[in-house]
Amino acid sequence: MVPEIDKKVILVAVFVPMLLLVNLAPECLAVKKRGMKFAAEQGQHEPWDMLQAKPEVVEAWQDMRFGMFNCWGPVSLTGLEIGWSRGAPRGGEFRVREGQGPTPVEIYDNLHKKWRPDKFDARRWVQVAKDAGQKYMIFLVKHHGGFCLYDSKLTNHKITSPESAWKVDVMKAVADACHEAGLKLIIYYSQPDWHHPDYRTKNHHRYIKYLHGQVRELLTDYGRIDGFWFDLGGKPEDWDTVELFKMMRTLQPWLIINNRCGLPGDFDTPEQRLGKFQLERPWETCMTLGTQWAWKPDDKIKSLKRCIDVLVTCAGRNGNLALNTGPMPDGRIEPRQVERFREIGRWLKQYGESIYGTRGGPFWGINCVSTRKDDTIYLHVLKWYGEVVALPAIDKKIVSSSVLTGGTATVKQTDEGIEISVPPEHRRELDTIIVLELDGPAVELPPAQVLSGPLTFGKKVRASHVYDVSPQATHHYRPENAVDGDPHSGWTFNPGVQSAWLEVDLGKPYTFDRAWLNEPYDRIRKFELQTKQGDQWQTFYRGTTIGEDFHLEFAPVTARYVRLQVLETTVNPLVGGFQLFQSRTSSGPTSAEH
Repeated sequence: MVPEIDKKVILVAVFVPMLLLVNLAPECLAVKKRGMKFAAEQGQHEPWDMLQAKPEVVEAWQDMRFGMFNCWGPVSLTGLEIGWSRGAPRGGEFRVREGQGPTPVEIYDNLHKKWRPDKFDARRWVQVAKDAGQKYMIFLVKHHGGFCLYDSKLTNHKITSPESAWKVDVMKAVADACHEAGLKLIIYYSQPDWHHPDYRTKNHHRYIKYLHGQVRELLTDYGRIDGFWFDLGGKPEDWDTVELFKMMRTLQPWLIINNRCGLPGDFDTPEQRLGKFQLERPWETCMTLGTQWAWKPDDKIKSLKRCIDVLVTCAGRNGNLALNTGPMPDGRIEPRQVERFREIGRWLKQYGESIYGTRGGPFWGINCVSTRKDDTIYLHVLKWYGEVVALPAIDKKIVSSSVLTGGTATVKQTDEGIEISVPPEHRRELDTIIVLELDGPAVELPPAQVLSGPLTFGKKVRASHVYDVSPQATHHYRPENAVDGDPHSGWTFNPGVQSAWLEVDLGKPYTFDRAWLNEPYDRIRKFELQTKQGDQWQTFYRGTTIGEDFHLEFAPVTARYVRLQVLETTVNPLVGGFQLFQSRTSSGPTSAEH
């Protein structure tokens, strides 16, 4: 027989658990919400192949706009370029094409045995980035030479090796400093490894296992990592990239990954040049503050004006900028570089609203671009070519305007277009920023090219000769690079060619009376400017050397087709810029074809 149960016991057994459930309900709900958020981050609510980042991850990265690239290692002892100065065969497609660097391999691979950067302080690095207004750091842990700046368990070719003179896990120090300061951290990791014995051999499958193992270490042992920056591309099968990406995003689902590992990834990476105006796909220009990625003694560093030009142009063309520093052998960032970064930061502290959280457009041109967010357009005039900036018409009304950099502006909007003028005393050398408030969202406006400025910008161009000695490098020297607004890219032709021409189609006849040419290596010894009149090419200007900043004026000329004819050089030149400017007395295109 079952004994009789006390009614008090029943009350306790039934009602106390119910009370507990009621009291715990808010906490259970919070746990559930956190779980749902985590599941959503991992793509459990909808199919996700993990090969590309979630849209909100990419958008958050775009909002940051400005980051620091940091390339460092034992190579700083030599003052030469990281990786590429290593004097040994480089494996795969680079073995024949690139040759060898100037530092003998037995020296390069043993630099860590005498490298003692006793003034290294990751927190100071991070503070420099914060002072610069940079929102993330891309830190190099392994370059093509294979040496690791972290405590990998898979190799002894590392900073914590028994043979290293300075046994510090640099990655840990950098990660800790970034996490403490709230600076996002992206890892640069070169999947090519010219030191590893299995790389690009019949045992390459073993190298792939090594690569995957190292990436797993980095994403497991150093806390939150916000992105990965691979290098040198290749095909997906070279690195088993599909499985690599899946493993990476299983460990850290919020990763953003670049386009240099055999798959498109999440963003493009134009190197040492400005990206093109592009709304359909994110991009980031990576560029050195000096002339090489690793530290170089007495290097020429970019002026503040050049840095602001690059940052603003990247934002205006809808891209990010990762500006590189290479710390010195003792671990410090060179003081003059620190000061340049701080100058950029002081500018951003005043005008950062026109950069952070914006998207590029709608207006784009040479030295005149715009950024936008909400109902606002920020027009950045980096160089004044005349008294008025002419913009195409838009289907939003400008309800108010102001000058963020101080002063006044006159804004005239008609059905035909927009004209903006700022008194000379209110124009700023670094950047004049005019704020246009609209009666609707600025992001709805389609892209439109600035009407004032160089006539040659973005126009159709062809050349008699194009550099093709190295097919992989040809895209760096295409004819269109001479009219893209970036003097650090350009057009050239093969060594041995003495005479060549570059031809620009302006689209319709214009009258012009000024030109600007850029040929930074000063190799041209004789050239002509020509126009097509009927079926004949006629010379309207003859010159000798050009150099980095060559301005010229001439009697007004009217034509649609214009040529730069190079007649004599010392060796193949790099034409970084070819700009023509409309005559001050001309109001627009002429009506007749020439």
